[in-house]
Amino acid sequence: MDDSGRVYDELLVLHVRPGDRAALAIDVVQDSWIGIIRGISRLNDPAKFPAWAFGILRRRAASAVMATAGRRARQGEGDIEAAPDGGGEPGEALAIAQAFARLNTDQRVAASLFFVERLTLEEIALATDAPVGTVKSRIFHARKILKNALSGDMT
Repeated sequence: MDDSGRVYDELLVLHVRPGDRAALAIDVVQDSWIGIIRGISRLNDPAKFPAWAFGILRRRAASAVMATAGRRARQGEGDIEAAPDGGGEPGEALAIAQAFARLNTDQRVAASLFFVERLTLEEIALATDAPVGTVKSRIFHARKILKNALSGDMT
């Protein structure tokens, strides 16, 4: 399937941020693909594949994050991550990445699915297991934060 590599990359990009453990994210994406392949026969409408696949990824990622947090708590580790690198050349891609880093996870996922993937609100609701109204709210707030961050307004 031609789009599988593109979808793999997009699934990975949605769930890897500066400071995150890339190996864990890669494992989650690979585990998600196993689930996608095993469950593809239950997908009745091929047009819903992106939302369905993102839903599988979301559930697998949530399980992995909870397992990691539980392991850290048992081992007495803090949840402190290294500060993101402030270096790099100024540019539009960097500005957008930094603006997206300001979003909480729910807003980032909703905004990425809406603006980048062009999924409908209903598809995002299915993928994130959230009501359509919640998805609208996440996108509204994400848009406001992104606009402020990209215009230099930090309020």
